[in-house]
Amino acid sequence: GSGCRGMNATLPPIASSPRRGIDVLEALRGALSALSANLLRSILTALGIFIGVAAVIATVAVGEGARRQVLAQIQSLGANLLIVWGGSATMGGVRLGAGGRSNLSWDDAAAIAREISEVQVAAGSIRQTFQVVAGNQNWSTTVLATEPDYFTAHEWVADGGRLFSPEEAAGGRKVVILGATVAEMLFAEEDPVGREIRIRQTPFEVIGVMARKGQNPMGQDQDDTVFVPYWTARRSVMGASRANARQVGVISVKVHEGENMAAAEEAIRTLMRQRHRVAANEPDSVSIRNLSDIQATRDASARTLSALLASVAAVSLLVGGIGVMNIMLVSVTERTREIGLRLAIGARRRDVLAQFLLEAVMLALLGGAAGVLAGMALSHILADVAGWPVLVRADAVLIAVGVSALTGLFFGFWPARRAAHLDPITALRHE
Repeated sequence: GSGCRGMNATLPPIASSPRRGIDVLEALRGALSALSANLLRSILTALGIFIGVAAVIATVAVGEGARRQVLAQIQSLGANLLIVWGGSATMGGVRLGAGGRSNLSWDDAAAIAREISEVQVAAGSIRQTFQVVAGNQNWSTTVLATEPDYFTAHEWVADGGRLFSPEEAAGGRKVVILGATVAEMLFAEEDPVGREIRIRQTPFEVIGVMARKGQNPMGQDQDDTVFVPYWTARRSVMGASRANARQVGVISVKVHEGENMAAAEEAIRTLMRQRHRVAANEPDSVSIRNLSDIQATRDASARTLSALLASVAAVSLLVGGIGVMNIMLVSVTERTREIGLRLAIGARRRDVLAQFLLEAVMLALLGGAAGVLAGMALSHILADVAGWPVLVRADAVLIAVGVSALTGLFFGFWPARRAAHLDPITALRHE
């Protein structure tokens, strides 16, 4: 019959010696020959595996890239960092959010650094937006008034020039440090160190340019900032009345490496309640943000999303595996007479089993390999569209290929076993 005529193209030659081992190379050649004989059907069968593997690679790559970006943004703010904001205020019966009360002072920052053993540094700061002028160039930016400990807390260094010293900060010297974005906007490619800029008509000497930090987790450009000593800003730029002369907007607190962040946070909360004379039945006078908690929350969210997308991709692999099993059952039915003839002339059942298993695995592997390439290309496209970095992990590629091979092995076993256990006489009578 037609099955016998296709015998040499689909099954490898089998010797009659019962002691001979399985010739894997011949079985592999036979598997490739059988798949190429029905090329279109093989391609369509591998499509489910292809889609599943491509989806796994793309989702893992983009998810990991996005997670790393969020992690880098949070770490760019500084490690072991707590941000202390003013508490919530109530106006006309309406409760404002965190920071609604301007109840933090320069002395609060000094007290936190002095009285809490877990704290390395604590720096108060206040910010306002001003038009900054250099020669015939100008730029609207954030002017941040602070002290040298701020740079320690945020792990920020100067890329050119230097930071202002404690003596310059205490003495109210008119010195300024530019963020990388401001330096670029005002001076283009020129070195701004030693040059002069004006803030509200007050001249300042540029003594440094900060290293580039990029966006923070809220999407704000951290480099679009000008740093001025606190007391200089209070006297020359921001103004100060008797009521707000020592006021700060936030306090950046860096905790010593290895110390318990939660314990430090609770100690700060207790200290601020004492300093602000908050009664036991009243809410806290400050709000504290632990950036490591934000990092953990966002990381958990990213992992959950990646797991959800990966589960969708796993469904594609399952559907692809069912397709492989279906087509292998069809193949066994089509080649029943051929299998019966082989068994009748001395082929062993394990040779037939190996032949069909190899066909199923090759089918899944080819789909998986193509899926890896497509997934890598898709992940780069998605990353470009979303503006995220892409991170194709080698272990994800190996796992995807391994899973595709196991899919072929698992779903191909039943058809292969069915072929191997055909009765030769019954198979030869098959029409």
